[in-house]
Amino acid sequence: MADVVIVRECRHGQVRVLFGDIIGVEADIMVIPANNRLAGREGLDERMQVAAGPKLRERCQDIAKERRLLNLQPCGVGEAVVTPGYDLPAKNLIHVVGPDCRRPTQDNFRREMLRNSYQALFNEVNELKDRETIVLPPLGMDVFAYPHREGARMTMEIILPWMDGDVDPGVRMVLIVTHEDNFMNNMKTVYRESEDQFPGVDRTREYRKGKFQ
Repeated sequence: MADVVIVRECRHGQVRVLFGDIIGVEADIMVIPANNRLAGREGLDERMQVAAGPKLRERCQDIAKERRLLNLQPCGVGEAVVTPGYDLPAKNLIHVVGPDCRRPTQDNFRREMLRNSYQALFNEVNELKDRETIVLPPLGMDVFAYPHREGARMTMEIILPWMDGDVDPGVRMVLIVTHEDNFMNNMKTVYRESEDQFPGVDRTREYRKGKFQ
């Protein structure tokens, strides 16, 4: 069971940060932090693909073959593809490729790449009918080695304006779930330092007291 750490109310819905295992969190849409081969061979990507079952691997392999026939990567950095949820507790999965900061060429442009990755996610969300609840890990983290403090800040600077902007994305709940202690500690620090600068209204204390759902 994931524990709720931060609750923020935005114009169109809530954004919550949870500490725990994303694999057991139910949602309309679940996001998988994919690599550019859609191979699911390491880190959280691998664990999520294993949990989804063999049909997901088969589907990802089919997508990779189809795209290679067009001389394209299966899913490049800043791109996303949609598959069914299979054995994961979500109707649809969105596989998003963020920057791999273990590679200097990507690390140098990681901020722009990360924003592109989230935009690819948002674009795919807009195309799905069932999208009231989204659960996602912070993109670029885990084995992809995005710096945690910067990544925590950018995660909030990208997702909160999306949920608080002029255009309603049709999403009512965004659950950002991580099991990384270092990332969560940095997220708490970033949120404490900049809470009054982020879009939306903090509801964390009210939620903990049972005064806000």
